[in-house]
Amino acid sequence: MGSPLAQAPAPEKAEASQFDTTTARKQWQVILRRFTRHRAALFGLILFVVLVLMAFFGGLLWKYPYTDLGFSRYLPPSADHPFGTDRLGGDMVAQIIRGTQFSLQIAIVVAFLSTFIGVILGALAGYMRGWVDTVISRFIDLLLVIPSLVIAAVLVRNSFVVSVAGGGNSNWLIVALYLGLIGWLSIARVIRGMVLSLREKEFVEAARALGAGTFRIVFRHILPNTIDVIIVNATLAIAQAVLLEAALSFIGLGVQSPDTSLGLMISQNKNELTLHPWLFFTPFVFIVLISLAVNFIGDGLRDAFDPRQKRVKA
Repeated sequence: MGSPLAQAPAPEKAEASQFDTTTARKQWQVILRRFTRHRAALFGLILFVVLVLMAFFGGLLWKYPYTDLGFSRYLPPSADHPFGTDRLGGDMVAQIIRGTQFSLQIAIVVAFLSTFIGVILGALAGYMRGWVDTVISRFIDLLLVIPSLVIAAVLVRNSFVVSVAGGGNSNWLIVALYLGLIGWLSIARVIRGMVLSLREKEFVEAARALGAGTFRIVFRHILPNTIDVIIVNATLAIAQAVLLEAALSFIGLGVQSPDTSLGLMISQNKNELTLHPWLFFTPFVFIVLISLAVNFIGDGLRDAFDPRQKRVKA
Protein backbone atom coordinates (compact mmCIF):
# COMPACT_ATOMS: atom_id res chain seq x y z
CA MET A 1 0.00 0.00 0.00
CA GLY A 2 1.42 3.36 -1.01
CA SER A 3 2.23 6.10 1.41
CA PRO A 4 -0.42 8.86 1.85
CA LEU A 5 2.29 11.41 1.22
CA ALA A 6 3.09 9.81 -2.13
CA GLN A 7 -0.54 10.06 -3.22
CA ALA A 8 -0.99 13.72 -2.26
CA PRO A 9 -0.54 16.30 -5.05
CA ALA A 10 2.63 18.30 -4.99
CA PRO A 11 1.99 21.66 -3.27
CA GLU A 12 4.02 23.59 -5.81
CA LYS A 13 2.02 22.13 -8.73
CA ALA A 14 -1.28 23.00 -7.09
CA GLU A 15 -0.07 26.53 -6.42
CA ALA A 16 1.15 26.90 -10.02
CA SER A 17 -2.20 25.72 -11.39
CA GLN A 18 -4.08 28.10 -9.13
CA PHE A 19 -1.77 30.93 -10.16
CA ASP A 20 -2.34 30.23 -13.86
CA THR A 21 -6.12 30.20 -13.44
CA THR A 22 -6.10 33.40 -11.40
CA THR A 23 -3.80 35.15 -13.87
CA ALA A 24 -5.97 34.18 -16.84
CA ARG A 25 -9.08 35.37 -15.01
CA LYS A 26 -7.47 38.72 -14.22
CA GLN A 27 -6.36 39.13 -17.83
CA TRP A 28 -9.90 38.62 -19.14
CA GLN A 29 -11.24 41.01 -16.51
CA VAL A 30 -8.80 43.67 -17.71
CA ILE A 31 -9.78 43.03 -21.35
CA LEU A 32 -13.48 43.26 -20.51
CA ARG A 33 -12.92 46.46 -18.52
CA ARG A 34 -11.00 48.05 -21.39
CA PHE A 35 -13.68 47.08 -23.88
CA THR A 36 -16.58 48.43 -21.83
CA ARG A 37 -14.74 51.73 -21.37
CA HIS A 38 -14.34 52.08 -25.13
CA ARG A 39 -17.44 54.13 -25.89
CA ALA A 40 -17.45 53.60 -29.64
CA ALA A 41 -17.06 49.83 -29.19
CA LEU A 42 -19.84 49.72 -26.62
CA PHE A 43 -22.10 51.71 -28.94
CA GLY A 44 -21.21 49.34 -31.79
CA LEU A 45 -22.00 46.28 -29.66
CA ILE A 46 -25.40 47.66 -28.64
CA LEU A 47 -26.20 48.62 -32.24
CA PHE A 48 -25.15 45.20 -33.54
CA VAL A 49 -27.27 43.39 -30.93
CA VAL A 50 -30.27 45.55 -31.86
CA LEU A 51 -29.77 44.75 -35.56
CA VAL A 52 -29.47 41.02 -34.85
CA LEU A 53 -32.61 41.02 -32.70
CA MET A 54 -34.47 42.98 -35.37
CA ALA A 55 -33.33 40.62 -38.13
CA PHE A 56 -34.18 37.35 -36.41
CA PHE A 57 -37.13 38.33 -34.21
CA GLY A 58 -38.49 41.50 -35.79
CA GLY A 59 -40.65 39.53 -38.20
CA LEU A 60 -42.55 38.06 -35.25
CA LEU A 61 -43.37 41.50 -33.88
CA TRP A 62 -43.94 43.58 -37.02
CA LYS A 63 -47.57 43.73 -38.12
CA TYR A 64 -46.93 43.10 -41.82
CA PRO A 65 -45.22 39.94 -43.17
CA TYR A 66 -42.85 40.26 -46.09
CA THR A 67 -45.22 38.15 -48.21
CA ASP A 68 -48.00 40.74 -47.87
CA LEU A 69 -47.95 42.57 -51.22
CA GLY A 70 -51.46 43.99 -51.13
CA PHE A 71 -50.56 47.63 -50.47
CA SER A 72 -50.37 50.46 -52.96
CA ARG A 73 -47.11 50.60 -54.87
CA TYR A 74 -44.45 53.22 -54.10
CA LEU A 75 -46.08 54.62 -50.98
CA PRO A 76 -43.72 57.14 -49.33
CA PRO A 77 -42.67 56.68 -45.68
CA SER A 78 -45.57 57.20 -43.31
CA ALA A 79 -46.76 56.26 -39.84
CA ASP A 80 -48.23 53.01 -41.15
CA HIS A 81 -45.25 52.20 -43.38
CA PRO A 82 -42.16 53.89 -41.86
CA PHE A 83 -39.98 52.87 -44.82
CA GLY A 84 -42.73 53.10 -47.45
CA THR A 85 -43.70 50.33 -49.88
CA ASP A 86 -41.79 48.88 -52.82
CA ARG A 87 -42.61 48.41 -56.49
CA LEU A 88 -44.69 45.28 -55.72
CA GLY A 89 -46.69 46.87 -52.92
CA GLY A 90 -44.74 45.19 -50.13
CA ASP A 91 -44.02 46.87 -46.81
CA MET A 92 -40.36 47.95 -46.76
CA VAL A 93 -39.94 47.38 -43.02
CA ALA A 94 -40.79 43.70 -43.49
CA GLN A 95 -38.49 43.52 -46.52
CA ILE A 96 -35.62 45.17 -44.61
CA ILE A 97 -36.05 42.74 -41.71
CA ARG A 98 -35.82 39.77 -44.06
CA GLY A 99 -32.94 41.24 -46.06
CA THR A 100 -30.95 42.02 -42.92
CA GLN A 101 -31.49 38.47 -41.69
CA PHE A 102 -30.07 36.94 -44.86
CA SER A 103 -27.15 39.37 -44.95
CA LEU A 104 -26.21 38.59 -41.34
CA GLN A 105 -26.58 34.85 -41.92
CA ILE A 106 -24.19 35.05 -44.84
CA ALA A 107 -21.74 37.25 -42.92
CA ILE A 108 -21.65 34.94 -39.88
CA VAL A 109 -21.09 31.83 -42.01
CA VAL A 110 -18.34 33.59 -43.98
CA ALA A 111 -16.63 34.87 -40.82
CA PHE A 112 -16.66 31.44 -39.14
CA LEU A 113 -15.49 29.50 -42.21
CA SER A 114 -12.81 31.98 -43.29
CA THR A 115 -11.44 32.29 -39.75
CA PHE A 116 -11.32 28.51 -39.28
CA ILE A 117 -9.52 27.88 -42.58
CA GLY A 118 -7.19 30.85 -42.17
CA VAL A 119 -6.13 29.91 -38.64
CA ILE A 120 -5.48 26.26 -39.52
CA LEU A 121 -3.51 26.89 -42.70
CA GLY A 122 -1.67 29.90 -41.30
CA ALA A 123 -0.60 27.97 -38.19
CA LEU A 124 0.57 24.97 -40.20
CA ALA A 125 2.51 27.17 -42.63
CA GLY A 126 4.20 29.11 -39.83
CA TYR A 127 5.08 26.15 -37.65
CA MET A 128 6.07 23.48 -40.18
CA ARG A 129 7.75 25.85 -42.66
CA GLY A 130 9.60 24.15 -45.54
CA TRP A 131 7.50 22.90 -48.45
CA VAL A 132 4.26 23.20 -46.46
CA ASP A 133 4.86 26.92 -45.95
CA THR A 134 5.88 27.35 -49.58
CA VAL A 135 2.77 25.65 -50.97
CA ILE A 136 0.35 27.52 -48.71
CA SER A 137 2.05 30.90 -49.16
CA ARG A 138 2.21 30.61 -52.95
CA PHE A 139 -1.44 29.54 -53.07
CA ILE A 140 -2.38 32.62 -51.03
CA ASP A 141 -0.34 34.85 -53.35
CA LEU A 142 -2.10 33.34 -56.37
CA LEU A 143 -5.58 33.94 -54.97
CA LEU A 144 -4.71 37.49 -53.93
CA VAL A 145 -3.86 38.30 -57.54
CA ILE A 146 -7.22 37.25 -59.03
CA PRO A 147 -9.85 37.23 -56.26
CA SER A 148 -12.46 39.25 -58.11
CA LEU A 149 -12.23 37.09 -61.24
CA VAL A 150 -12.54 33.90 -59.21
CA ILE A 151 -15.51 35.29 -57.26
CA ALA A 152 -17.36 36.40 -60.38
CA ALA A 153 -16.75 33.19 -62.36
CA VAL A 154 -17.66 30.73 -59.61
CA LEU A 155 -20.69 32.62 -58.35
CA VAL A 156 -22.12 32.90 -61.86
CA ARG A 157 -21.62 29.15 -62.28
CA ASN A 158 -23.17 28.41 -58.89
CA SER A 159 -26.19 30.55 -59.70
CA PHE A 160 -26.65 28.67 -62.95
CA VAL A 161 -26.31 25.25 -61.31
CA VAL A 162 -28.73 26.15 -58.53
CA SER A 163 -31.34 27.54 -60.94
CA VAL A 164 -31.18 24.44 -63.15
CA ALA A 165 -30.76 21.68 -60.58
CA GLY A 166 -32.71 23.21 -57.71
CA GLY A 167 -35.53 24.87 -59.60
CA GLY A 168 -34.94 28.21 -57.90
CA ASN A 169 -34.19 26.88 -54.44
CA SER A 170 -32.20 28.74 -51.79
CA ASN A 171 -28.72 29.83 -52.86
CA TRP A 172 -27.63 32.12 -49.99
CA LEU A 173 -25.72 29.28 -48.31
CA ILE A 174 -23.79 28.54 -51.51
CA VAL A 175 -22.80 32.21 -51.73
CA ALA A 176 -21.77 32.21 -48.06
CA LEU A 177 -19.71 29.02 -48.34
CA TYR A 178 -17.87 30.21 -51.40
CA LEU A 179 -17.12 33.62 -49.93
CA GLY A 180 -15.83 31.84 -46.82
CA LEU A 181 -13.56 29.68 -48.95
CA ILE A 182 -11.84 32.75 -50.40
CA GLY A 183 -12.03 35.01 -47.33
CA TRP A 184 -9.32 33.35 -45.25
CA LEU A 185 -6.31 34.78 -47.08
CA SER A 186 -5.56 37.81 -44.90
CA ILE A 187 -5.99 36.07 -41.54
CA ALA A 188 -3.84 33.16 -42.73
CA ARG A 189 -0.97 35.53 -43.50
CA VAL A 190 -1.34 37.25 -40.11
CA ILE A 191 -1.44 33.96 -38.18
CA ARG A 192 1.51 32.61 -40.16
CA GLY A 193 3.64 35.59 -39.17
CA MET A 194 2.72 35.28 -35.50
CA VAL A 195 3.37 31.52 -35.44
CA LEU A 196 6.76 32.04 -37.07
CA SER A 197 7.68 34.23 -34.11
CA LEU A 198 6.07 32.09 -31.41
CA ARG A 199 7.61 28.81 -32.57
CA GLU A 200 11.02 30.05 -31.41
CA LYS A 201 9.86 30.90 -27.88
CA GLU A 202 11.10 29.02 -24.84
CA PHE A 203 7.74 27.44 -23.95
CA VAL A 204 7.53 25.87 -27.42
CA GLU A 205 11.07 24.54 -27.15
CA ALA A 206 10.19 23.08 -23.75
CA ALA A 207 7.05 21.39 -25.10
CA ARG A 208 9.04 19.99 -28.02
CA ALA A 209 11.74 18.69 -25.67
CA LEU A 210 9.09 16.91 -23.59
CA GLY A 211 7.97 15.03 -26.67
CA ALA A 212 4.81 16.95 -27.60
CA GLY A 213 3.66 16.42 -31.18
CA THR A 214 2.96 19.04 -33.80
CA PHE A 215 -0.80 18.99 -33.21
CA ARG A 216 -0.44 19.51 -29.46
CA ILE A 217 2.17 22.26 -29.79
CA VAL A 218 0.21 24.20 -32.39
CA PHE A 219 -3.26 23.92 -30.87
CA ARG A 220 -2.39 23.73 -27.16
CA HIS A 221 0.55 26.11 -26.86
CA ILE A 222 0.82 28.42 -29.88
CA LEU A 223 -2.71 29.25 -31.04
CA PRO A 224 -3.96 30.24 -27.56
CA ASN A 225 -1.37 33.02 -27.69
CA THR A 226 -2.95 34.34 -30.90
CA ILE A 227 -6.54 34.37 -29.63
CA ASP A 228 -6.65 38.18 -29.60
CA VAL A 229 -5.77 38.40 -33.29
CA ILE A 230 -8.22 35.62 -34.15
CA ILE A 231 -11.12 37.31 -32.37
CA VAL A 232 -10.44 40.71 -33.89
CA ASN A 233 -10.08 39.34 -37.42
CA ALA A 234 -13.21 37.18 -37.08
CA THR A 235 -15.16 40.25 -35.99
CA LEU A 236 -13.93 42.38 -38.88
CA ALA A 237 -14.62 39.53 -41.31
CA ILE A 238 -18.34 40.00 -40.62
CA ALA A 239 -18.25 43.59 -41.88
CA GLN A 240 -16.17 42.62 -44.89
CA ALA A 241 -18.56 39.80 -45.77
CA VAL A 242 -21.59 42.11 -45.60
CA LEU A 243 -19.94 44.59 -47.96
CA LEU A 244 -18.67 41.93 -50.36
CA GLU A 245 -22.02 40.15 -50.52
CA ALA A 246 -23.77 43.47 -51.11
CA ALA A 247 -21.38 44.33 -53.95
CA LEU A 248 -21.81 40.93 -55.61
CA SER A 249 -25.60 41.00 -55.27
CA PHE A 250 -25.64 44.53 -56.66
CA ILE A 251 -24.03 43.36 -59.91
CA GLY A 252 -26.16 40.21 -60.06
CA LEU A 253 -23.56 37.65 -58.96
CA GLY A 254 -24.67 37.11 -55.38
CA VAL A 255 -27.95 36.14 -53.73
CA GLN A 256 -30.81 35.37 -56.11
CA SER A 257 -34.58 35.17 -55.63
CA PRO A 258 -36.44 33.67 -53.82
CA ASP A 259 -33.75 34.55 -51.25
CA THR A 260 -32.93 38.16 -50.61
CA SER A 261 -30.33 40.38 -48.97
CA LEU A 262 -29.68 44.05 -48.44
CA GLY A 263 -27.40 44.10 -51.48
CA LEU A 264 -30.03 42.44 -53.65
CA MET A 265 -32.62 44.99 -52.48
CA ILE A 266 -30.30 47.81 -53.55
CA SER A 267 -29.79 46.14 -56.92
CA GLN A 268 -33.52 45.72 -57.46
CA ASN A 269 -34.20 49.36 -56.59
CA LYS A 270 -31.21 51.07 -58.21
CA ASN A 271 -33.42 52.51 -60.96
CA GLU A 272 -35.72 54.08 -58.35
CA LEU A 273 -33.02 56.36 -56.94
CA THR A 274 -34.42 59.57 -58.40
CA LEU A 275 -38.17 58.91 -58.22
CA HIS A 276 -38.43 56.78 -55.05
CA PRO A 277 -35.12 57.24 -53.19
CA TRP A 278 -36.27 55.54 -49.97
CA LEU A 279 -36.26 52.18 -51.77
CA PHE A 280 -32.54 52.55 -52.48
CA PHE A 281 -31.27 54.36 -49.42
CA THR A 282 -33.06 52.31 -46.74
CA PRO A 283 -31.15 49.04 -47.37
CA PHE A 284 -28.02 51.10 -48.04
CA VAL A 285 -28.27 52.71 -44.58
CA PHE A 286 -28.66 49.30 -42.93
CA ILE A 287 -25.54 48.01 -44.67
CA VAL A 288 -23.65 51.05 -43.38
CA LEU A 289 -25.01 50.51 -39.86
CA ILE A 290 -23.90 46.86 -39.79
CA SER A 291 -20.44 47.74 -41.10
CA LEU A 292 -19.98 50.61 -38.64
CA ALA A 293 -21.17 48.55 -35.68
CA VAL A 294 -18.83 45.64 -36.44
CA ASN A 295 -15.86 47.91 -37.15
CA PHE A 296 -16.42 49.77 -33.86
CA ILE A 297 -16.49 46.40 -32.06
CA GLY A 298 -13.31 45.29 -33.81
CA ASP A 299 -11.57 48.55 -32.94
CA GLY A 300 -12.55 48.15 -29.29
CA LEU A 301 -11.39 44.54 -29.18
CA ARG A 302 -8.07 45.49 -30.76
CA ASP A 303 -7.46 48.12 -28.09
CA ALA A 304 -8.70 45.85 -25.30
CA PHE A 305 -6.35 43.01 -26.23
CA ASP A 306 -3.35 45.30 -26.81
CA PRO A 307 -1.07 45.01 -23.74
CA ARG A 308 0.60 48.30 -24.69
CA GLN A 309 -2.72 50.13 -24.49
CA LYS A 310 -2.55 52.24 -21.34
CA ARG A 311 -5.42 54.57 -22.04
CA VAL A 312 -8.88 53.67 -23.31
CA LYS A 313 -10.33 55.78 -26.11
CA ALA A 314 -13.39 57.82 -25.30
